[in-house]
Amino acid sequence: MNKSIFKGIIAYPITPFNEQEQIDIPLFKRLLERLVVAGSHAIAPLGSTGVLPYLTDEEKEALTEATIQQVAGRVPVLTGVSNLTTERTIYHAKFAEKAGSDAVMILPMSYWKLNDQEIFAHYEAVAKAISIPIMAYNNPATGGVDMSPALLKKLLEIPNVTMIKESSGDLQRMHTLRKDLGEEVAFFNGSNPLALGAFAAGAQGWCTAASNLIPELNIALYEAIEKNDLNKAQEVFYKQLDLLKFLLAKGLPKSIKAGLELLGQEAGQLRGPLKPLEQSEIAELKVLLEGCVSQEGCA
Repeated sequence: MNKSIFKGIIAYPITPFNEQEQIDIPLFKRLLERLVVAGSHAIAPLGSTGVLPYLTDEEKEALTEATIQQVAGRVPVLTGVSNLTTERTIYHAKFAEKAGSDAVMILPMSYWKLNDQEIFAHYEAVAKAISIPIMAYNNPATGGVDMSPALLKKLLEIPNVTMIKESSGDLQRMHTLRKDLGEEVAFFNGSNPLALGAFAAGAQGWCTAASNLIPELNIALYEAIEKNDLNKAQEVFYKQLDLLKFLLAKGLPKSIKAGLELLGQEAGQLRGPLKPLEQSEIAELKVLLEGCVSQEGCA
């Protein structure tokens, strides 16, 4: 598959639950449809926003199948398959491929600290078990593992590891990746407040949950970058920056849920131990959202 199939705004849906903390598949499909209709360039279920570690194997499978059914080939699907063990990661990667995912994303999750050799072997084993591309995902804040640019470069020696998502929050790493890897390797920004800087460093796309709330602004930033219109890119980015910072600081699943409800969209419940935002936080989010909505080009 051509590496360029993934670009632009890759939208991350939440996983909505009912009052019994069971996944609400019909609502999940409606939320997915919002993201597709809004113009997202790809959909990425089962990421941090979708509370992947809090789900059973059966729930992950159900969400994978629901995504493929609802998206119906309109945009590419990048399915998260991360797990603590290599065996379970392989299992979910194979399931995602069979279900119709265009690629999988893998975050090395750790209880015991993993060394570079263990991480490489983990990715290599998964890659040998599937034929679709893999996005190597670095997010030390959630996975407990921080992959250096040198390790990420080595992972690209594995034939179907073709993409990198960098979410450490270190913009210099993105410049290092582009310098060391050249233009042929696709790398993606996963840190919302760094979106503008990441595109300037050569990111091919932006993996974001913010598209649930402000898709037009997210897409407008990417389009300005594509047109090499720096002034427009800066204007659009700064309109959304305070909201992007809030989402990161308060936690994506509960922030996106609260934001959707403020926009009049049903968003389901959270699964414990996650709890809804406090009323003071919701009030702050309301102000930020209203500020975005008052801006031209925002949802």
